[in-house]
Amino acid sequence: MNYYEIIMSVLDRWYTSFAQATPKLAVGILVFLLFLALSTYLSKISVRIFHKFFPKSNNSSIVTLIKVFKFLIILSGAFIAFEIMGLGGFILKFIGSLGVAGVVAGVALKDLVSSMFSGALVGIDKSFADGDYVSIKDVTGVVEKIGFLTTKIITDDGKKVFVPNQLIFSAPFTNYSSSGQRKVFLELQVAGSQDLEKTREIILDQIKNFDFTDHIEESQVIILKQSFGIFYFQARFFMKSGKNIMKVKSDALLILKNKLEEAGIELASQMQTDIGIS
Repeated sequence: MNYYEIIMSVLDRWYTSFAQATPKLAVGILVFLLFLALSTYLSKISVRIFHKFFPKSNNSSIVTLIKVFKFLIILSGAFIAFEIMGLGGFILKFIGSLGVAGVVAGVALKDLVSSMFSGALVGIDKSFADGDYVSIKDVTGVVEKIGFLTTKIITDDGKKVFVPNQLIFSAPFTNYSSSGQRKVFLELQVAGSQDLEKTREIILDQIKNFDFTDHIEESQVIILKQSFGIFYFQARFFMKSGKNIMKVKSDALLILKNKLEEAGIELASQMQTDIGIS
């Protein structure tokens, strides 16, 4: 067996096939380059037509539409080019095989893909960003970084918690930074033997004078309930943006306790509270 002749025969067939396919390849590449060059122009025309029928669409929607139409035009050009090259059937079979493989991989990597997709959605939806104070699935703290798989949160006690992104959109979550302010709720218990009206006035006056209070006119002090002679007061006020809520609560409670004691008003002791609850 002459291996040299076999090799040369194979190379000759490859050369002949390539020579025959060269015109198709050249035309296919030219067609694709034409679609690529015209994609920006054609997408803008499509958007103008869309904007004519929907004049109230905002700028962000128009930018998104331009990208979508441009991608569709390039994709159409690619399929036409492959068909001209004689590769249309191969590409369709390849896409079909990818679809089957995708189903298998999707089942096996469902949670992983879900976390990656959710991470992308956070970036698109802009539900929160790095530095925002959020509460997700009983985890509250400052967002350090939004990754592909997890969102890193620094809790109030300094722990770094990794929250899987798939959990973010599976249940309601709160972004306290989105509104610019946070409302603080403080609860104090006072025995019914104390001057309740005076207690309310002292608390209200003090929370209005806190350095960290915002929207002073909206500050409130209400009585939530009364149980076995114990009155449960709740102070409500807006905290200035950028303040640490845990420190604000701690400082506010200490100041209020001292102000009430200076006025001769004592907070209910733990024993009194326990008796009231039992």
